[in-house]
Amino acid sequence: MDPLLRIVDLHKRFGETEVLCGIDLEVPRTQKVAIIGPSGSGKTTLLRCVNYLEKPTSGHVYIDGTLIGEKHKNGAYVHLSDRELAKERAEIGFVFQRFNLFPHLTALANVAIAPRRVLGLGLQEAEARAREMLTKVGLGHKFDAFPERLSGGQQQRVAIARVLAMQPKLMLFDEATSALDPELIGEVLRVIRQLAEEGRTMIMVTHEIQFATEVADRVIFMDGGRIVEEGPPDAVIRNPSQARTRAFLTRLSER
Repeated sequence: MDPLLRIVDLHKRFGETEVLCGIDLEVPRTQKVAIIGPSGSGKTTLLRCVNYLEKPTSGHVYIDGTLIGEKHKNGAYVHLSDRELAKERAEIGFVFQRFNLFPHLTALANVAIAPRRVLGLGLQEAEARAREMLTKVGLGHKFDAFPERLSGGQQQRVAIARVLAMQPKLMLFDEATSALDPELIGEVLRVIRQLAEEGRTMIMVTHEIQFATEVADRVIFMDGGRIVEEGPPDAVIRNPSQARTRAFLTRLSER
């Protein structure tokens, strides 16, 4: 069976700095992948390249065998228009560190807006889907609340509901709890755990090592823009084979 996600020789440079140095990665359907590593190792850039929030310098990304963000035309690869790209991104949900909610819209409107504008759903259908997803993440009582009236954990759960409303094939989580106070982290992790148990295909950049151990099928350690080590959580986290992985995990445990 073909993987849901396939990344081929992905490079990304910002000026003279090479942030991704030839990433090759395949993620089968329903697999939960946790990406760990030090700051600046390329984790977030990798996620942003998967759904073309950042254009790779070279290399290609495929979802379900379909090239993402570009097309092959007259023997060359050509970037898609913004409209074409929006349709492809609809299949790749992205949960950001900082929620990125529209402050002037209610929770319900924040979740309903993309199904209306990108998927073309009518108002009633989009709002019904938004209510369903907000209820799913435990916010069935907050439909009419504006972001400023919600805690950080609640805002992040609205952001997750917004992704779910698009019914994506792949969900990407970029340090989904890093902007939260410690007492709010658990409520967001519970939702992510629930989604993992439903068999969704997920890639999570995280520093929550215990959570990664419990939820992920596979852990990837990145450093210097490369995949240094990958495998089951028991192998990578509890018994890493690479010195760089061991050093990183030791530093985390000493904090």
